[in-house]
Amino acid sequence: MPASAQSVFLAAPYPRVFAHRGLALEAPENTLLAFVKALAGGATHLETDVHVSLDGVAVISHDPDLSLLGRDVRIDQLTMAELKRIALGSGQSFTSLSDAFEAFPTARFNIDIKTDAAAEPAARAIRDQRAVSRVLVTSFNETRRRHVVGLLPGVVSSASSPLVARALAATALGLTDLVRRSLQGCVAVQVPERAGPAHIVTPRFIAMMHRLNVEVHVWTVNDPIDMMRLLDLGVDGLVTDRTDLAVGVITRRT
Repeated sequence: MPASAQSVFLAAPYPRVFAHRGLALEAPENTLLAFVKALAGGATHLETDVHVSLDGVAVISHDPDLSLLGRDVRIDQLTMAELKRIALGSGQSFTSLSDAFEAFPTARFNIDIKTDAAAEPAARAIRDQRAVSRVLVTSFNETRRRHVVGLLPGVVSSASSPLVARALAATALGLTDLVRRSLQGCVAVQVPERAGPAHIVTPRFIAMMHRLNVEVHVWTVNDPIDMMRLLDLGVDGLVTDRTDLAVGVITRRT
């Protein structure tokens, strides 16, 4: 049975609403409070990023360091206990991936593995918390993505940047078989609408992905007009900082 057939991650209704680092209007991003607010507001999935602490714990953080807090120190130079003592605002601190799984035992997590060193700790947390069926793992780096997927039999994944680039080129040439081979093992592509002058999310690209049963998730979409337009094009999910607005747009469409 393919991984996708067993994945709770893919069971949520369409369109998917991915809370990009949670809902950070009244909470620091990538914190338990931001995740609470996103889920309470109707997000179907939590999108987050993982680094690793000095003592080998998978840590939820987008940035590799604490420069935004005015500190010249990296995440991997501090233990998890030290990270938990850092005030991020609104009573929040850094949290481990395991703690997030425990706090939200039914939530679906879209996890970007940010460094090679974070791969095995993240996989261990996912496995130990019996969360394989409710996560999607990805990385911009293909070697890293494959490594994590290999550590988690049955997990679903979205395409890395090199695979997306290959699929885009093959789509432009109408080479369906090459697109299929490029995205083998991936259930989704998670892409910006544009990359510089290149327009990625087009009707042709969406049609090709859907022909191959691959979902299209677009990041990071915060304007309701853009949300509506992309949903009208047929995208399957919106990765957004404003899940409150996305849920409102979707509600008005139904």
